[in-house]
Amino acid sequence: MNSQPRYSIVAPIYNEEGNIALLYERIVQVMESTGEPWELVLVNDGSRDRSPEMMDELAGRDQRVKVLHFARNFGHQTAVTAGMDHASGDAVVLIDADLQDPPELILEMIERWKAGYQVIYAVREQRKGESWFKLFTAKWFYRVVYRITEIDIPLDTGDFRLMDRRVVDVMRQMREHNRFIRGMTSWVGFKQTGVNYVREARHSGETKYPLRKMLRFAMDAVTGFSFFPLQVMVYVALVLGILSLLAIPVIAFLRATLGVAFLGGQATTIALLLFLSAFQLFFLFILGQYVARVYDEARNRPLYVVALRRNFDEQSLPSPQHAREHPETE
Repeated sequence: MNSQPRYSIVAPIYNEEGNIALLYERIVQVMESTGEPWELVLVNDGSRDRSPEMMDELAGRDQRVKVLHFARNFGHQTAVTAGMDHASGDAVVLIDADLQDPPELILEMIERWKAGYQVIYAVREQRKGESWFKLFTAKWFYRVVYRITEIDIPLDTGDFRLMDRRVVDVMRQMREHNRFIRGMTSWVGFKQTGVNYVREARHSGETKYPLRKMLRFAMDAVTGFSFFPLQVMVYVALVLGILSLLAIPVIAFLRATLGVAFLGGQATTIALLLFLSAFQLFFLFILGQYVARVYDEARNRPLYVVALRRNFDEQSLPSPQHAREHPETE
């Protein structure tokens, strides 16, 4: 590129062969209307379809398209992180490649950025093409996370957002392995605002967040920004302890007055033991999630491994501690 990009558009790619061409066309149309230099950073997160070839083809035709190829699939949030690590613009936009988030909204984000805001996030007023189950679980996920986390994460927002260079530089210092980008963006602070939009149905392909990944994503969100699950253990233990203490005189009174063993028998004992064991195992699982996060950080492995880069210059590469990379660059 002949000039430093004013804007960097970061899009993680995982099996999006049906969306890449249209994504590029719409990004070009939107960004060229600004009259300012820009770049499109595409991160191949171990795609198994024709996405890598299509990305390389775009990079060969347009030097503004920069491509990262991961050595394997590292996950959506890590791919977004790699894009931010390699983005060199004064403002960085995160957007998914499925075209559910309209690139045209970037122009409104740019207006807010030029007005002085440093984080502009997109708020979903409506979500088209999604099942009632997905809509229901998403609604309650955001509200539960908002209630129990220690930071104010805006409701009904995804990763679609624009961030000022100062915000991105702070985010690049946050190298935790279990990542929740929208929570991390809220944690860093700065002057933030939202823009409303209607989220469209996917243009092509299937969702990359099935129920299993959504549950893991929710766990990362909660354990990354809240100690509430650990604190609940104390309250549950206290309630069960009080109930146990109250049960002793009640049972003694009933035995004395009725002359029989109230609620006696092995069946009752087994049921109570199973009930208490279920609570213990559940909270051991919660505790294990926090321990696992500590273990992940203690190993200090790189967040991702880059096999190949295209259209990057040495000045735009992240520092060595941020990523382990293959030396091949085109």
